[in-house]
Amino acid sequence: MTAQFLSQAPLLQKFLLGCVLAGVLLLPAAAQTPPSSPETAAQARPRVGLVLSGGGARGLAHLGVLRALRELRVPVDLVVGTSMGAVVGGAYAAGRSVEEIEEIVHSADWATILSDRPQRRELSFTRREEDQLLPSRIEMGLSRDGASLPPAAVGNSALERTLERLISGQRADLPLNRLALPFRALATDLLSGEMHEMIDTPLFLALRASMAVPGVFAPVRIQGRPMVDGGLVRNLGVDVARKMGADIIIAVNVGSPLLEERELASAVGVANQMLQILTEQNVTRSLKELRPADVLIDRSSTAWAFWTSSAWRTVEVGHRAALAAQDRLQQLALTVADYSAHQQSRQTLASAQPQALPLQALAIKGTRRSNPQALQSSLGLQPGEPVTEAQVERAAAVLYGSGDFDRVDSAILDSDGRRQVTIQVNEAAWARSRLRVGLELYSNFDDANRFSLVALHSANWLNPWGAELRSLGRIGAKRELGTELLQPLGPGSDLYLAPRLHYEESEADAFDGGRRVARYAVSLGTAGLSLGWRLGNWGDMRLGTGRVRSRTRAQLPEDPSLGSVRLSLRTRYAQLRIDSLDSMAFPARGQLLDLSYARLDSGRTGTVNQVSALGLSAFQLGPWAGHLYGEYSHASIGNTSSLGGFLRLSGSPDSSLEGRKLFLGRMVMAKRIGQMPLGLGQSVRVGFSLEVGGAVPEQQSLQAGDLKLAGSGFLAVDTRFGPFYLALGGTRGGQSAVYLFLGPVW
Repeated sequence: MTAQFLSQAPLLQKFLLGCVLAGVLLLPAAAQTPPSSPETAAQARPRVGLVLSGGGARGLAHLGVLRALRELRVPVDLVVGTSMGAVVGGAYAAGRSVEEIEEIVHSADWATILSDRPQRRELSFTRREEDQLLPSRIEMGLSRDGASLPPAAVGNSALERTLERLISGQRADLPLNRLALPFRALATDLLSGEMHEMIDTPLFLALRASMAVPGVFAPVRIQGRPMVDGGLVRNLGVDVARKMGADIIIAVNVGSPLLEERELASAVGVANQMLQILTEQNVTRSLKELRPADVLIDRSSTAWAFWTSSAWRTVEVGHRAALAAQDRLQQLALTVADYSAHQQSRQTLASAQPQALPLQALAIKGTRRSNPQALQSSLGLQPGEPVTEAQVERAAAVLYGSGDFDRVDSAILDSDGRRQVTIQVNEAAWARSRLRVGLELYSNFDDANRFSLVALHSANWLNPWGAELRSLGRIGAKRELGTELLQPLGPGSDLYLAPRLHYEESEADAFDGGRRVARYAVSLGTAGLSLGWRLGNWGDMRLGTGRVRSRTRAQLPEDPSLGSVRLSLRTRYAQLRIDSLDSMAFPARGQLLDLSYARLDSGRTGTVNQVSALGLSAFQLGPWAGHLYGEYSHASIGNTSSLGGFLRLSGSPDSSLEGRKLFLGRMVMAKRIGQMPLGLGQSVRVGFSLEVGGAVPEQQSLQAGDLKLAGSGFLAVDTRFGPFYLALGGTRGGQSAVYLFLGPVW
């Protein structure tokens, strides 16, 4: 029947009917064919472009959008990003999964990253010492041309090291146009004011330039021109995505809203508003370029008032915003098989397995004052020994942690099973001669009121072995002047000699039964020499000897017949110090330990043996940062130690408990409730302390009955001058006091 019909039908009808029959006969076979390739699937559907705006920390909402797109199986064929949108989009285009990016974001200490130096655990021990001597962060460089400030309110390298974690080493130097997923990052040419679309720029450099907020991060040079945050001219690159061939655009706008009038009371607020106005104007133009088929996910309005500094909550905001557009996004969804193939194509470059290869050569370039040989010796990378990429990164972190460089880049070249490492450094011009200034303020709103102005100066690389001269001066309630030379015993050696001169004057009160009975003026001069051994960047040991001269005279009550007491002592001492705290103000990780023994010999008063131990262990419970602290000291004769004052039996008069044996223990907890503006400080916290301690004469042992219980509640701000406290403290069965405190707390 079929054959008869075909023989009588016109030629066109025969052709069409044949096609239909062929389709019916081949249908079962077609149903068993594998899913189409990513290229074929992309040709058969609209090309989807994802455009991610800038918006500071709000840009973390882009992660939530990416998670929603994955859940809905919506493909992304190209990405355009600005500022934080470039960071998230660049990591995604480089093959990172959403989970990997979220893990890095959640584990990062953003308050420290957005500060003006490396994270504290990466600092050298010498720089950590400076934090204990003077916790202020007000620093400048001194030269013949005068004082100079760091080039930006926030350091670059802490951010850069976080970006390096986001993009694996093999992709960091890959040009954008060679990524498996097409990607563009947008920046602003600081000289012409025009948008710069980075196409063949290395991925790492492109992300850094796109996020260089003017006045916060230093500009980045691309093709010889300084580039800053692209949000100034194109915060939402709709036109760029269209030019790259996007048929449908998913635009995510998380830009910050304009400030209200009450928020414009400061110059910082006005400057921020000017940047926001420029950004919002170009975003408005970009939004007009969207077509009816495009999808807009907009989280920039003031209705987003519940946004906080919590990274995970910000990600959830983006996730919910994307799901709100679920009906439109599902129209772009792929089958499970096609979406899986699409994702695999995005991760074409498989992650390299970490491996150790013999080090063939190590070169450090870019040095002018510093000695490359000394720097190499300090890194612990030995030619011929196996070296991993992680070890190279740690070596670069060691150099940056010295504080002498404002940029440290590492490059690895593997050839014939051997590894060549080049570390490019850029010496910070302002860091050669650094001056740190700070204030110390203490008041119990009664008879203890002290104020001091402090300056700490460091001059480094005084010779090829890396000698450093450090000087401290203080005027006010305490007068002090001291200097110390740290001289390594070879290029990059962990052994060093430290000659030291120091002089100080202060007043000390004497108490009887907790009541002040006298005040003395005390002056102390010290000259000494110690041999030290650095224990990595977390501690050191010292053996030293020296001479101490002291003079004590009564001020109140005045009694000329007493005259003054002068002593000259020879000292010998040993000291072990460890400091791995992540913060001096509110540590949440790490330990602090200071163990010392000193022997003081005098022809008239005999020999005094002094032992002291100080230890602190920090921990974190959610938004709470806490620490446990213990202190013990014992002097055989003569010298006494004291307790009293804020966090040293709060509420008791300062130094009112004296003894040759002393013990103090405390627990401090502080919850983060806010954040200082960028460049002015870090966290704002509310907290409390529980304290126990006592002091007794040398002949007496410390008993439970000798211990006093105390505590305090406080509001604290981590300012650039150091931690500032407003506190109320009290000792059980004793007094209470209100404290105003700025300065070191250990």
